[in-house]
Amino acid sequence: MESNQPLTSVITPVFNGEAHLAECIESVLAQTYDNWEYIINDNASSDRSLEIAQAYAKADPRIHVYTREGTITAAANHHAAFQRMSPQSQYCKVVHADDWLFPGCLTEMVAVAEAHPSVSMVSAYRLDDTLITLDGLPFPSTVTPGREICRRTLRGELYVFGTPTSLLIRSDLIRNASSVYDESTYPLHWDTAACYELLRDWDLGFVHQVLTYTRRSAAGRTSFSRRINTYVVENLKMLRQYGPGLFNAAEYRQCLDQRLTSYFQFLGRSTFYPQDQEFWDYHRTALAELGYSSPRARIFQAALRAVAEILVDPVKNQWKVHFGGYDPTRS
Repeated sequence: MESNQPLTSVITPVFNGEAHLAECIESVLAQTYDNWEYIINDNASSDRSLEIAQAYAKADPRIHVYTREGTITAAANHHAAFQRMSPQSQYCKVVHADDWLFPGCLTEMVAVAEAHPSVSMVSAYRLDDTLITLDGLPFPSTVTPGREICRRTLRGELYVFGTPTSLLIRSDLIRNASSVYDESTYPLHWDTAACYELLRDWDLGFVHQVLTYTRRSAAGRTSFSRRINTYVVENLKMLRQYGPGLFNAAEYRQCLDQRLTSYFQFLGRSTFYPQDQEFWDYHRTALAELGYSSPRARIFQAALRAVAEILVDPVKNQWKVHFGGYDPTRS
């Protein structure tokens, strides 16, 4: 069919996602935007994911289903799906199998990208289980310089990246990247690191509407990251990689010192809350990679400071002990 809407590739990489996959697919079918192709890349699931996807593909020729004989990593499965995009595709919209899109998602996001050629990706508010997140940009602020977004994110002032479900990206930027998601450097937060790359020379588009839904499951990558707080570690790595190109020397040093101090405060507070061996093994390895092979004295000092904070105001600082200083509503 002829269409004046640019072709948009919707991507769902799925692995054992039968519980919510149908709901995810139905949300794509319910879009007010018509000119899309839907690529579902099954990662050798052992449940009914492939069967569910193929049933929908039989009913709608815009849905294309692919599968593998062996399982690969989540990032690699995203890349495999990207390679299936049509050469005519102008925009790429990932929606994870646990998540879904509100009906106006593609219409609103593509409209911003079409109106502003300087935009590499478009974000919006999301429903994060029961919370509205990815806020912080003042209305209307449809377009914000990418470098400003990156600087504020590295400072911990703003977070509008979310997960791949939260974003629309220009397809050419994905095609021209040898590897959109670098899991060798960022094994858990490769999607966040990709945002810094995509915004280095581009702007961010933003829609002040709730357009996506992210499900917080009890298992999986996000659950592990929240339990261990891998965010603090890989965000430090991102600051070290991207900070020197975004800040002057004094700003970078100040930001790095603040982030390191917050990290040790988190570890100090964590000593008051039962943590398993996996937690401490992860952070011991992370500290060594960051150049801190003997951090006990600094963690002990941070623990003493946490005690002082609790004694001064136990109600205000109770959550800091329970979450080790990490606010779980902000990621």
